[in-house]
Amino acid sequence: MDAALSEPHNGSGPAEPSVAPSPTNGTARPPSTPEGIALAYGSLLLMALLPIFFGALRSVRCARSKNASDMPETITSRDAARFPIIASCTLLGLYLFFKIFSQEYINLLLSMYFFVLGILALSHTISPIMNKFFPANFPNKQYQLLFTQGSGENKEEIVNYEFDSKDLVCLTLSSVIGVWYLLRKHWIANNLFGLAFSLNGVELLHLNNVSTGCILLGGLFVYDIFWVFGTNVMVTVAKSFEAPIKLVFPQDLLEKGLEADNFAMLGLGDIVIPGIFIALLLRFDISLKKNTHTYFYTSFVAYIFGLGLTIFIMHVFKHAQPALLYLVPACIGFPLLVALAKGEVTEMFSYEETNQEKESASECKEGMPLSSSSPSSEMEKKEQ
Repeated sequence: MDAALSEPHNGSGPAEPSVAPSPTNGTARPPSTPEGIALAYGSLLLMALLPIFFGALRSVRCARSKNASDMPETITSRDAARFPIIASCTLLGLYLFFKIFSQEYINLLLSMYFFVLGILALSHTISPIMNKFFPANFPNKQYQLLFTQGSGENKEEIVNYEFDSKDLVCLTLSSVIGVWYLLRKHWIANNLFGLAFSLNGVELLHLNNVSTGCILLGGLFVYDIFWVFGTNVMVTVAKSFEAPIKLVFPQDLLEKGLEADNFAMLGLGDIVIPGIFIALLLRFDISLKKNTHTYFYTSFVAYIFGLGLTIFIMHVFKHAQPALLYLVPACIGFPLLVALAKGEVTEMFSYEETNQEKESASECKEGMPLSSSSPSSEMEKKEQ
């Protein structure tokens, strides 16, 4: 589910624009200061950029994989065409669930689900960072979690997950954050999980070509506009859904500190969907072997422009905005203009990621710095 960039809310109901306190309403929330607003939106922008940038880099780093489950998920044109329909059905289903059943029980089930999923995602995210801090003599043992179905020649692998002692340490640290989120629903814990989900999405979801990316972004462009401007379904679900599917930042942080409760929010879909397209353009840059990352940087700047424009429009009109309305034209249009100027439109749309290209990445060493001579490579992944 995607969620539009939304106006501040206090976590207990639909968001409303900040208004000056009224003499007839002693409980009215004081307006956010200009500094608080700038800090909140600036922080949301920065938090959106981090998983896109580092997720894109990690999507082209190499890791030798022995299991099919370690391969990235590839999105085809057929998947891209169906995605807006599936997303719409899911969104409408959640909306009806919240209308029919108790919101408290639904969110309890969702909290348990995202508690487990968030721990795995965060563990995978911090693992490459934590590996640099382990001493050389750390007793690192290898483990394998294997579930099979059937026997003999009919045996089929259901789960084949390899991990080591370092992964267990990362899992333990992530579990602490998970318990914090489960018990307090604190906005910092929510954002840690949200950033982990976003980075994993950009890293582990591969578009097979630029045309597929255009189909996906174009379909979700219409989807986002309809569900935000056409109905109140998306905004209602986003504010009722107590799960780390959005990044939030308080506008009253300067007044209330960490106990602030007047949040602006950005849906993870507005990060991951453009992010996987930007990551594809980075891998296309590398395939050109021209020692430049022109299309990656162009699309990255386009994302900054699009999200900044979204924030500006929302602040001016005091209404939740479908971020993809501004992000899709920017992220597709800017790189396309560059390709037209350089005469590389044919190369861009003929670029195709194949299994052979991913297998060629096995020749690289894990954690190798990104370079223009690296082939389009397999993503460093541990199945969540």
